Amino acid sequence: MWNDDNAIYDDGEWITWTEINSHLERLEFEARFPDLEADLVPIFQSLLSTAQHYYELTGRHLQVYGDLGELYGVITHGLKLHRNYAQGSDGKIGNHFVEVKTITPFKSNDVVALNLKRNFSKVLVVKVNADFEVRGKLIDRKALPKTKGDRLMLSWDQFEQADAA
Repeated sequence: MWNDDNAIYDDGEWITWTEINSHLERLEFEARFPDLEADLVPIFQSLLSTAQHYYELTGRHLQVYGDLGELYGVITHGLKLHRNYAQGSDGKIGNHFVEVKTITPFKSNDVVALNLKRNFSKVLVVKVNADFEVRGKLIDRKALPKTKGDRLMLSWDQFEQADAA
């Protein structure tokens, strides 16, 4: 039963505090991520939750973390994905080609291998930790350390900024 303790009566209907708080959380999330694809958030959360529940039940991981990393980029940075198996990069943010690398919760270290032959001007490193919390770092290619050869081992701790979803 709705009353003044758990809802507000306005324009002939009760509005619960849960509805109000949910709306405020969404506004905060949209302010943090102006390129937010809000309709994809429930899909992302469902896929992440499914991966977590599967792991809790079986002790094994689903092979969905690369897709979660790309979906994270779509939601938080407005990444426009290329078609599946396109060569060169995973998608674009504005005029920038973006390579997405995901650190999985079962990985023994927080390092990803980056193929420098690929065509990208930014790399989005997404980390799904052991508690299935997701964070990302969008890094300009110019900020990557110089290396000889075509592969660069990139550590999560090398770069400061991180966003969370």
